[in-house]
Amino acid sequence: MENRREFIKKSALAGLGMSFSAGSYARIIGSNDRVRVGIIGFSDRFRQSLAPAFAEHAKAQNFAFVGVSDIWSRRREEAEQYLKGKGWNDDAFFKARNNDELLDRKDVDAVIISTADFQHALHCTAAVESGRDVYCEKPFAESLDDARKAVKAVESSKKIVQVGSQRRSAPNYHSANDFIKSGKFGDITMVEMTWNVNQPGRWRRPKLVSEIRKEDTDWDRYQLNRPKVAWDPRKYLEFRLFYPYSSGIPGQWMSHQIDTVHWFSGLDHPRSVVANGGVYVWKDGRVNADTFTAVFDYGPDNDKTKGFQVLYSSRMNNEAGGVKEYYFSNGGMINLDTNKISPEGGLEAKYAKEMNMQANLLPTMSLGEAAKMETSANTGGDPMTSLHMLNWMQCVRSRKEPNAPARVGFNHSVANIMATMALHTGKRVTWDSTKQDVVVS
Repeated sequence: MENRREFIKKSALAGLGMSFSAGSYARIIGSNDRVRVGIIGFSDRFRQSLAPAFAEHAKAQNFAFVGVSDIWSRRREEAEQYLKGKGWNDDAFFKARNNDELLDRKDVDAVIISTADFQHALHCTAAVESGRDVYCEKPFAESLDDARKAVKAVESSKKIVQVGSQRRSAPNYHSANDFIKSGKFGDITMVEMTWNVNQPGRWRRPKLVSEIRKEDTDWDRYQLNRPKVAWDPRKYLEFRLFYPYSSGIPGQWMSHQIDTVHWFSGLDHPRSVVANGGVYVWKDGRVNADTFTAVFDYGPDNDKTKGFQVLYSSRMNNEAGGVKEYYFSNGGMINLDTNKISPEGGLEAKYAKEMNMQANLLPTMSLGEAAKMETSANTGGDPMTSLHMLNWMQCVRSRKEPNAPARVGFNHSVANIMATMALHTGKRVTWDSTKQDVVVS
């Protein structure tokens, strides 16, 4: 008979659509042991990018897929057919109807999570508490409560968790970080970021929406801790268009770029943010903006005289400008689109002399290997994701911290959530470091 504590734990987690066996699973993985990986959520992202990235290193690292968990029966069958004959999985490949069934098994050492945006944090929490290492797609969380819960679970479990912020495994981004940290760049004064596409079908799945049936999935389990609503196939399959299942642009795109700000600056969160936007073009019933702009203030919490501004803008209705990441100092700029450091815009000697200042123009140099950003929905097995997956595999064996640990995911979630709150309220949102909470002015 289970004891009272275990019963209370199970009862509480049942409300979130999760449960655990009495003892969490934790196998000690030897250097020659095969690492058996379960798939949580057979998504487009998984099949188009994560699986190919995994396959590039699976043989050399001795990793293999052993099963899939997906609450939609169609996805379970598609996963089995997709992997069949590729040599990426063990012969005894299982299909679990939900994560409880997967995490109750003893033949799963680690999981890759690529479910709906709002589910990542809670699915990660369940996985690490059951004793598994995790590769978790971004955004890490879409609510602060979920983010807190997940990072606490990860850091107390000592499990290896890699958040899908793949820039952290890209050589050119490492070169930029090293150059900034060396002091040669000077203080960051401004960051400009854009992510522009013209894709009316982005995040839309009209064919699948017409084909999915409620009885073939588990709508209650899908909703986890979000407010319970009637069955809606669009919120199931086109969740990125609907808050609170996704924040849309912040969670999907800004989370990548704002993470580099945290990385390069050494700052964990913005001091404040204001935002604006709306559904200006694609009036198809969506809630989340198709055009979005946020302005952040970053700097030390205890010294408001120091800091810099970040301007982030994104539109889904005109692709001019594409994806840009520009870091500025008084001496020039780093352009992560061209992967160049240059003195462009820097203080010229003649002007510096007039003001009795020293001109510190940057040199013109390359950041090394380029990693051009792909804006199509199907990125394929892109080099950054491949390197990021390899880093996770290596850390599962070495038990070293991966390039994008859970705390990194928590930090980008804070920035995303603050920007989303600013958009929804029309107010300035700040971060209280003492209370570790957002404040809406």
